[in-house]
Amino acid sequence: MTGMTTMTATLGGPFILALDQGTTGCRALAIDHSGQVAATSQREFTQFYPRPGWVEHDASEIWAVQRAVMEDTVAKVGGAKRIAAIGITNQRETTVVWDRVTGQPLCPAVVWQCRRSTALCERLKDAGAETMVRARTGLLLDPYFSGTKLTWLFENDPALKSKAERGDALFGTVDSWLLWNLSGGTAGANARHLTDSTNASRTLLFNIHTGDWDDDLLALFGVPRALLPTVVPSSQRYFNTVIDGVEIPVAGVAGDQQAALFGQGCYAPGDAKNTYGTGCFLLMNTGHTPPIPSHGLLATVAWNLHGQTTYALEGSVFVAGAAIQWLRDGLGLIEKASDTQALAQSVPDTGGVYFVPAFTGLGAPYWQPEARGMITGLTRGTTRAHLVRAALEAIAYQTRDIIGAMAQTAGLPLPRLRVDGGAAGNDFLLQFQADLLQIPVARAAVGETTALGAAFLAGLAVGFWKDQDEIAALRGADVTFTPQMPDTECEALYQGWRQTVAYQTGLIR
Repeated sequence: MTGMTTMTATLGGPFILALDQGTTGCRALAIDHSGQVAATSQREFTQFYPRPGWVEHDASEIWAVQRAVMEDTVAKVGGAKRIAAIGITNQRETTVVWDRVTGQPLCPAVVWQCRRSTALCERLKDAGAETMVRARTGLLLDPYFSGTKLTWLFENDPALKSKAERGDALFGTVDSWLLWNLSGGTAGANARHLTDSTNASRTLLFNIHTGDWDDDLLALFGVPRALLPTVVPSSQRYFNTVIDGVEIPVAGVAGDQQAALFGQGCYAPGDAKNTYGTGCFLLMNTGHTPPIPSHGLLATVAWNLHGQTTYALEGSVFVAGAAIQWLRDGLGLIEKASDTQALAQSVPDTGGVYFVPAFTGLGAPYWQPEARGMITGLTRGTTRAHLVRAALEAIAYQTRDIIGAMAQTAGLPLPRLRVDGGAAGNDFLLQFQADLLQIPVARAAVGETTALGAAFLAGLAVGFWKDQDEIAALRGADVTFTPQMPDTECEALYQGWRQTVAYQTGLIR
């Protein structure tokens, strides 16, 4: 675990405190009324890999680290009296089970990346359960989601199952765990066992049509209802927490990708954002009617405001920035990720090279976990610059795959794509993305869109910002990339990608 890092800027105040709990670390950010980050603090925590394909966290460590960076950021802005509210955003699907009385974890947290429930998913698919699951949750039967993790825990730990059946255990995703601890962390009168609808919609236990836990799904996965948190809106005064003797309302919660969608100002149907990180997460606002997912896409709750639910389609690319990391760490072709832009621009094209980075399978719209990576079109004239360019282009091709699936599923025009994440700093990638999609690609002026989304949701609940129109006006000037390449040239390149994927998977005819 690394030490804590902090950042401060010129302070005004008051502030909304955003707690950004991620897969590898915790952050806290103070956001001022103009939507700028005034202070931050972050720290990593331990990753556990007890067996191949297994990933675990220590929930107690997560809370300790999150509390530490929270207190550090509060101190940086001059104390708790300057905090108007707290919003939370979190890694989704990670499963925490703790004791109702002591508040102590009863097992390691099973991380969203963990694949231990793969055989369980196959068993349920063979039993014909996926049709009901997909219709009610908008999700696929996959180890990614919390419900299969819970079932696996109960099947492999009879004592834990008994404790849950007696009502002595509680389940939650990481947002629930943070809320429980912020409200006191014991079974006293102040303890609150809550989750918001965005996180609930990622469990396989929540019916996105009724907005409640589903009894048939609970029976399918063997989960007692008493184990589950109360589902609340994404923006609401939930309770007050106490920092340095000061009561502060906790008032906003959303899973990280939904928070980024909100932070990007994607408030109208058809608005979409793509987060370019280790993988890519592309979400499109589809309005107030749950979409019918198809083409390997997921339907999910985007947020719930003022008693009204907004939905989204979601597509995931498993490997995006991770392909660049492989070029650096696996092949030694680059020293740092930022080298890729100049290398890609040093050649006019890839020389016919295509790179399918299916290191851990292919995500949407293919959902082929057995697929593996492939590079085609190599010649004696291929250089590292061609390979680097092909890796960057692969990120854009995979994004276009998802955009095309979303257009067919939602029937909504996509006027532009809003982007964030580490790889979004690569101008070559975003220009090629704009060319490939033939629409503008807008990079946010403030990159902390996930934390901003949590802050905006909390701020709306306490009147820090009046409404979404006021928030949208804070976005500042995006850096916008407009299409430059002729559409016919783009289409020819994309068809080459599709043929390569077809050769790899046999999925495209």
